[in-house]
Amino acid sequence: MSVKLNDRYLREFVGADEVSTLAPFVGTALELLEGGKGAGSEFTGWLNLPREFISGIYAAERLRVIAAAERIRKQSKVLFVIGIGGSYLGARAVLELLKGSLYNNTAAVGDGVEIYFAGNSLSSSYLNELLEIADKKDFSVNVVSKSGTTTEPAVAFRVFSELLVRKYGEAGAKERIYATTDKARGTLKTLSDEKGYETFTVPDDVGGRFSVLTAVGLLPLAVAGVDIDKLLLGADTAAAALRERDVVKNDMCRYAALRNILYRKGRAVEMFVGYENSFVLFGEWLKQLFGESEGKAGKGLFPSAATFSTDLHSLGQYLQDGANIIFETVVKFKEAGKDYFLPKDGENRDGLNFLADRPISEVKEQAFLGTVLAHTDGGTPNIVLEVDRIDEENVGYLIYFFEKACAVSGYLLGVNPFDQPGVEGYKNNMFALLGKAGYEAAATELRGKLAAL
Repeated sequence: MSVKLNDRYLREFVGADEVSTLAPFVGTALELLEGGKGAGSEFTGWLNLPREFISGIYAAERLRVIAAAERIRKQSKVLFVIGIGGSYLGARAVLELLKGSLYNNTAAVGDGVEIYFAGNSLSSSYLNELLEIADKKDFSVNVVSKSGTTTEPAVAFRVFSELLVRKYGEAGAKERIYATTDKARGTLKTLSDEKGYETFTVPDDVGGRFSVLTAVGLLPLAVAGVDIDKLLLGADTAAAALRERDVVKNDMCRYAALRNILYRKGRAVEMFVGYENSFVLFGEWLKQLFGESEGKAGKGLFPSAATFSTDLHSLGQYLQDGANIIFETVVKFKEAGKDYFLPKDGENRDGLNFLADRPISEVKEQAFLGTVLAHTDGGTPNIVLEVDRIDEENVGYLIYFFEKACAVSGYLLGVNPFDQPGVEGYKNNMFALLGKAGYEAAATELRGKLAAL
């Protein structure tokens, strides 16, 4: 298992001397990160998290996660995971990447547990669609929130917990609610202790966008049948492999260096590209990981994501001939599941018999090569990250690779990659406009601004 950086498509955009010039700064950033001396170092618990879950302080929690997942599979046909941001994105990204974008369809017709994600929006229509599912099938709830007071998941949890009580009674509801929250304090922790819900921990030193390899992600993934031991093993392997400070020997360091160099050359947008439908939500997780970590103090690459060849029919024109403000980071899996061979047609009306008896993976490979050549010819640099296959160990490695590259990149930019001061702005405005107690003065000011628009 590994992630290998292929930079052959960057040679006309970034010189070797540029990478070697930046190399000492990358080494310093990595040293700050691993030595716990950089900004936000109190939130770097994710660095050793895989080992802690395998054989360290969280080993017992890992066993409880596995046991709880087995109970959920026995008691329910559906699991609703309630959370927003890092409280759900990582879990959903890994679930779809490993189990496919149509996972719930296959689970519904088999003996698997359908998994739906709630509390990540304020859409009443989406909520009602989920409630229709809950009304017809046995279900459990995993509510994920450090505090328990974040608006979107708090609204959803109120709705689903009341439905559980109506459907199964107080005692039955208690057995179907699993809370992943702070280990000692907060509204959700207090409620869980009072009601007797089984609880799992969001570690104090791990921020939400880095939490997929805690119980936040591991519980729903285990319910879906993901081998979380192998997922952790892959991440642990990455933790051991990605300590080298040499940008030549460490592809994570070289990736951090290259994206920083491209940013300084005016490439303000990084587009994460996958060639699998199952990669779509992983791209969404990457957007949060890098957006919240780097986007501050007027700095940072804007993270975006696309799926090829699908989005070549909408974004391809811009990527090839538009403004030169973008570079692509392509995550390329050498093996991506069962292949399919195109059948031969006697009449050949569609003209595709030249592809008969050839695997779709071969067509995809040529589409990749054709695309990367067209885009680089058009002036869009491409970084290619090659992964052997889509399985637990390689995905675990990939998660850790991106987390560490993100942290090193933040230090190269001169920002704290572990805080998110701008996230609270919309929340405070929303509370004021909705009339929450304590926000009266802000509400008056905001209504005045709205009236003046």
